[in-house]
Amino acid sequence: MDLMRSALAGHPEEIYSLLKFKLGGCETVQAKCHYDQMCPSMRTCYQYLNQTSRSFAAVTQALDGDLRDAVCIFYLVLRALDTVEDDMTIPLDTKLDMLHNFYTYLQDPAWRFMDSNEKDKMVLEDFPTISQEFRKLKPLYQEVISDICRRMGAGMAEFVQRSDVDTLADWDKYCHYVAGLVGIGLSRLFSGSEFEDQLVGEDTDLANSMGLFLQKTNIIRDYLEDQVDGREFWPRQVWSKYAKKLSDFRQSEMSQNALWCLNELVTNALLHVPDVMKYMSRLRNQSVFNFCAIPQVMAIATLARCYNNPKVFQGVVKIRKGEAVKMMINATNMENFRGIMRPFCEEIFSKMSPQDPSYSVTKEIVETIRQLTETKHNALTIQTTLSPLHVSCVLVVAAMTWQYWTQIHWIYEHYLDWH
Repeated sequence: MDLMRSALAGHPEEIYSLLKFKLGGCETVQAKCHYDQMCPSMRTCYQYLNQTSRSFAAVTQALDGDLRDAVCIFYLVLRALDTVEDDMTIPLDTKLDMLHNFYTYLQDPAWRFMDSNEKDKMVLEDFPTISQEFRKLKPLYQEVISDICRRMGAGMAEFVQRSDVDTLADWDKYCHYVAGLVGIGLSRLFSGSEFEDQLVGEDTDLANSMGLFLQKTNIIRDYLEDQVDGREFWPRQVWSKYAKKLSDFRQSEMSQNALWCLNELVTNALLHVPDVMKYMSRLRNQSVFNFCAIPQVMAIATLARCYNNPKVFQGVVKIRKGEAVKMMINATNMENFRGIMRPFCEEIFSKMSPQDPSYSVTKEIVETIRQLTETKHNALTIQTTLSPLHVSCVLVVAAMTWQYWTQIHWIYEHYLDWH
């Protein structure tokens, strides 16, 4: 009941959004696919999609037409590739060969890999089912997926031989390989479906920025988790200005330097927001807009919570579940999208300090985002005032639907992941 008490005490209006979602009021993630009309192999693919990323599965299954299946297969192919990269039990020579040649396995009906120890190993063990559905896609979709798989595999092979990320250029390059290419591939699929203009797929700079914004947010947020796992993705060019070792930021005496480093990286990630706004303004299909908007608003919310927050170095910084669902429900048009982005920009502004070494750069990008997110209303402001009677009714309904909270948990946990 702690979650309910917290919502009532500080943000009772979020209960409205939570219950609205439970009662089917969130069209952004309502599935449009009909499993009973699918062939067994495609049903299996959607089963794997749900098993490997429930959040991505939710927005994918809400896409229109044949784009839905194409994005499903695109995700599973890249998930299989990512599983190879993540598996530290695969000998380096074998892994490099697999990463470089993975795209060729799409045309091999018999290829599978049975020696993975990763949690998502089923996408490698049953790769013939995935590749079979890949070969059923229209040629344009196949070309996009194969090309992105080839380029991503080559990029992963480059970085798998490196122990850390050195410069900011390296950081951009790494994020391009693991997330920017996903944005580029998705954009080409959007255009190929004819739901979006050709410009959406052709402007690879904007599509790349969409992915970099999400990936950098993940890397910033996951500092402690990566440290525990022995991974380092924060660029040395930045953190070496504030510490001798990246792990030093976990020490209490390094707290001020840690925050300065954190704020500089958040500022770097915010530099992608103007591209995000321009990209989103070009989208015309509702299901594509929803698909793209949800992870972007989750990202800006996460960055706002991470900025100047010492908890990044002590645990996991999270946005509230009710807040996440509220954003999902409202992120359905450009006006609302601006209205959601704006308060998180203001939250960062309120925590800025002139003593911060990156203050001037942060101030400049925040001012730019402010101009880009001017709107007539705040999309996170509840449209209806809740009277005490309404709140009482909400409590009764909430008590009757308590099991629902577990469903909300995965939505809010995973929506930043593009790969």
